[in-house]
Amino acid sequence: MSLDDDTRWLVWVTKQFESIAGDDKEIDLDEFKTALKVKESFFAERFFELFDSDGSGSISLDELLKALDLLIHGSETDKLRFLFQVYDVDGSGSIDPDELRTVLKSCLRESAISLPEEKLDDLTLALFESADKDNSGSITFEELKAELETFPEVMENLTISAANWLKPPDVEEKKRHTPRYLTRAYWQNNSRKLLFLCFYCLINVLLFILAMHQHAPGGLWLMLAKGCGTCLDLNCTFIMVLMLRRCLTWLRATWVVRVLPLDQNILLHHIVGYAILVFTIGHTMAHVMNFGRLMQMDGRYQMWEYLLTTRPGIGWIYGLASITGVVLQVLICLMVVCSSTFVRRRGHFEVFYWTHLSYVWVWILLIVHCANFWKWFVVPGIVFIVEKLVGVAVSRMGGQYIIEVNLLPSKVTHLVIKRPPSFHFKPGDFVYINIPVIAKYEWHPFTISSAPEQQDTMWLHVRSMGQWTNRLYEYFRQFESQITDTKSLTDSLRTRRNHTQTPEELFKSMSCDGTVASTEDYAVELTMYRKSGTRSALYGPHPDLALQTEQEEAPPTTRDISAKQSENHRFCNIKCYVDGPYGTPTRQIFTSEHAVLIGAGIGITPFASILQSIMYRYRMRKQNCPKCSYSWCETIKDSEMNLRKVDFVWINRDQKSFEWFVSLLTKLEMDQADEEPEGRFLEMHMYMTSALSKNDMKAIGLQMALDLLAKKEKRDSITGLRTRTQPGRPDWGKVFQKVSKEKKGKVHVFYCGAPALAKVIKAHCEQFGFNFYKENF
Repeated sequence: MSLDDDTRWLVWVTKQFESIAGDDKEIDLDEFKTALKVKESFFAERFFELFDSDGSGSISLDELLKALDLLIHGSETDKLRFLFQVYDVDGSGSIDPDELRTVLKSCLRESAISLPEEKLDDLTLALFESADKDNSGSITFEELKAELETFPEVMENLTISAANWLKPPDVEEKKRHTPRYLTRAYWQNNSRKLLFLCFYCLINVLLFILAMHQHAPGGLWLMLAKGCGTCLDLNCTFIMVLMLRRCLTWLRATWVVRVLPLDQNILLHHIVGYAILVFTIGHTMAHVMNFGRLMQMDGRYQMWEYLLTTRPGIGWIYGLASITGVVLQVLICLMVVCSSTFVRRRGHFEVFYWTHLSYVWVWILLIVHCANFWKWFVVPGIVFIVEKLVGVAVSRMGGQYIIEVNLLPSKVTHLVIKRPPSFHFKPGDFVYINIPVIAKYEWHPFTISSAPEQQDTMWLHVRSMGQWTNRLYEYFRQFESQITDTKSLTDSLRTRRNHTQTPEELFKSMSCDGTVASTEDYAVELTMYRKSGTRSALYGPHPDLALQTEQEEAPPTTRDISAKQSENHRFCNIKCYVDGPYGTPTRQIFTSEHAVLIGAGIGITPFASILQSIMYRYRMRKQNCPKCSYSWCETIKDSEMNLRKVDFVWINRDQKSFEWFVSLLTKLEMDQADEEPEGRFLEMHMYMTSALSKNDMKAIGLQMALDLLAKKEKRDSITGLRTRTQPGRPDWGKVFQKVSKEKKGKVHVFYCGAPALAKVIKAHCEQFGFNFYKENF
């Protein structure tokens, strides 16, 4: 920072200190913990002791500024010296194994990572043995510095990131950038949507002007009312067209998808909904003003008579235009308010659902209200009714039942549904499901998380975020106590039987007891059988729920914990109805060359299906030499899949969330056990946002230990995958820069998750020239 910037920063820090210290002008330990926002008291106490240079039990402004000057303006050596003092708990000038273990244990708590004590010992030994170069039994400052220098990314910005009030403000003036919406990249990447919106606005303007011209003799207010009314005829019909899901799914498989923004139908639906609200208010207010003019001219009727009675005879059916107009105004306002994000995302989906069904009454009232509306409505209305009838017929045929349920961590319900032979879907498609025992008349959309190649069943993963999803989870959880004893006996008998099975008997048991349903799973099991003489640990009714692939003895990981914590239940003939499938933007994946799949939390569900299907097709194209066992993948593009590379990014807040699909990812890693000549076809990137980043002083030791142990054991300590879980949030600039340098073809980025993150990723895609697709519901 410059001298002026430094002065402004000093003033800012002084104000922060005074607001925390109060009248005594000193910060005690409790105030320090509160201000520092450190979860683990170990670090707060160690930082406090080092800041309190005179040992008075409180920190003065001078002591604070001195410490901040070191942490912000100091050299790397100064910062490393401070870090070494944090680890050197007894102040002996060296770090022994017990001190290192204490620090790493606190690091785990600070990062919200749960590992068994044995794994903590392994982490401690991995880091200690690597740093203790002279085998003296302790780590000196020079040894710690030398070890840290082997991790260059750690040295980039060594800070106490959790202490927001210790950070200097952004004193540099922000450069004025061209607004994103005025950049060339934005218009190139959103050309279809923007052109369509321009065409949509142009049609509305032309209709508005034409209607005003036709009713010019009636005066200005009547002209405005008729102009808004004509636009309402268009929009109240078009909003229905945007929700013809079966027609849109069919169109996605045609050339139309390259011309029209079919993947933006939900966004356009929202835009048209707000346009209807604006035109409705304008139409109503213009009529009210026109009624006021008529009152002054003849005085036969009062305002309330114009609005709430049929006496003036306004309207083509018994003079009901005014009354139906008032009711329509109320219904439309109610629908728009209850469709807001605040209502839908705060666990009140049922409020949105039931109020949105008012669209039926809106269309009926519009037919009564306006003499011309039926002309706009008749064709789309017939198509809409046919779609609904087809949906009802499809959902009632095939005998669909929930045959198995698995309750996963973070209140996620995994439903296994019997799949009718006539039910065909594409990877990433979604369905509407109705479960009468939960709610007789409610339908809710969920992405199919199983691959189409899985013939007998279909999977849905439902996260409890609202009333219906919570009732679903609680309904199946109530059986937990009823099956515990039976399940324990079954597991015991199965374990005893598996220890004496031959390979032939193994395949029979896998086929009959429902644990494994494909030859690929048999191949995996047979490999493990020949390697260790026993079956691998199968948790749950399907191989993907948890497939233990490593046979060496090791402390339990996320995959192992998942198997123990989840409760698997089998229910026969729980009736359900499924309407669909419906296509999503993810159908474009197989036509792209380099796909980047980004899932945030439970947003992985469409990609779970896609990844399984991709790897199935990849195996079909993979060739092996019968003589030297050399393997390669055919690079010739075909109609089924043009993909040359897939990058999968999964972002989770906490450790438990990885348990949802970690076994599926384990199996996908097994499919790529050997490196391909041109690199891995599928590359995974895992991020845990609650874990502190590598350059945070409170997490440096832990992240170094996790890296070292992962290299040694060839699997991540958090998930059990071979892919290392990265702490913090992705640096999208670096992620996309790496993708761009690979030059595997045109890059398409597919995202499913929170809307806020979608905006960030979309902006980066525009910067790099990548196509962006977002999953919408």
